[in-house]
Amino acid sequence: MDPSQVFCPNEACPARGQRGKGNIKVHSRKEERYRCSVCGKTFSARKGTIFYRKKTPEEIIQVVVTLLAYGCPVSAIVAAFGLKAETVRTWAAEAGVHCEQVHHHLILGAQLDLVHVQADEIRVRIQAGIVWLAMAIMVSTRLWLGGVVSAHRDKALIRQVADMVRACARPGALLVAVDGLAAYVTAFRRAFRDKVPGKGPGRRRLIPWEGLVIGQVVKQYKRRRVVGVVRRLVQGTEAALAHLLALSNGGQTLNTAYIERLNATFRSRLASLVRRTRYGVRRQRMLHLGMYLVGTVYNFCTPHDTLSKAQGAPCTPAMAAGLTDHVWTVAELLHFHVPPPRWQPPKRRGRRSKELQRLIEQWAT
Repeated sequence: MDPSQVFCPNEACPARGQRGKGNIKVHSRKEERYRCSVCGKTFSARKGTIFYRKKTPEEIIQVVVTLLAYGCPVSAIVAAFGLKAETVRTWAAEAGVHCEQVHHHLILGAQLDLVHVQADEIRVRIQAGIVWLAMAIMVSTRLWLGGVVSAHRDKALIRQVADMVRACARPGALLVAVDGLAAYVTAFRRAFRDKVPGKGPGRRRLIPWEGLVIGQVVKQYKRRRVVGVVRRLVQGTEAALAHLLALSNGGQTLNTAYIERLNATFRSRLASLVRRTRYGVRRQRMLHLGMYLVGTVYNFCTPHDTLSKAQGAPCTPAMAAGLTDHVWTVAELLHFHVPPPRWQPPKRRGRRSKELQRLIEQWAT
């Protein structure tokens, strides 16, 4: 037990979410509990993980979640481990919630130099009908940037994907490759704009990024077979397109090959995405959580062949993006503690007390 690597999870504590401040002490090694000297609360070392208040051994939960993340059907896990199907689904949902929190904490807001992004959507059949799963990938590192599930393939769905990519991006030159859906162009143009400082009241003017290049790859079908491909440069110049393709090692011409390969990976690992499957999900929420489980394990725990060959050692998309320095295990991912937002002092009228001022100086700055 290392108190320096643990933070207080108490939402009411001024020291919440901060490591290495000396406020965490070991309360009980036998029960694996810590104590915060600021709020006086004790908490379990499992707090904030899917193992919290579980009687099942951690090793079994880790193996089950690993199998789920690599496409094993629930019925096979039930037959192999003698568990109840509802228990396995509960663990899958909890692991999906945890992975979504890890993804938002480590990737969204990371300010990555994306250079080249591809986006696409998958048509998914669930027991209640048809839904759409839209995702995006950073081509140079193969990093999955996130996804959105919606019952409709419309502007709202694409706008959420564009906003998610914008949250990961550092301002600079960027190539966005998408299919022929017109909503992509509008959504990415709206998302990649910055406010210009102005004088006086009123809304600030929004100016699009100068280095934004948008291209569309439209496939032509005949009897469900691709007979032709039309490439359109919607925004930007051919010189900028060629430069960004070379910079990201994204091929010689405009393409959506990398997101399509990622779609295939998700179809092989998420049982409900397999075509003509008997394991269709009942609720859209479970598809959303399963997507985040598979995507986060793909980012942090799965070495990518092309990245490993280039680096000379096993390399995951998260390592290539500079988010971590080693290949995570699924156990490490499930034990990762996502810190809560930093404490903010309450807004009150009048002069602050000396005790409140001391807490602000120590924990809020």
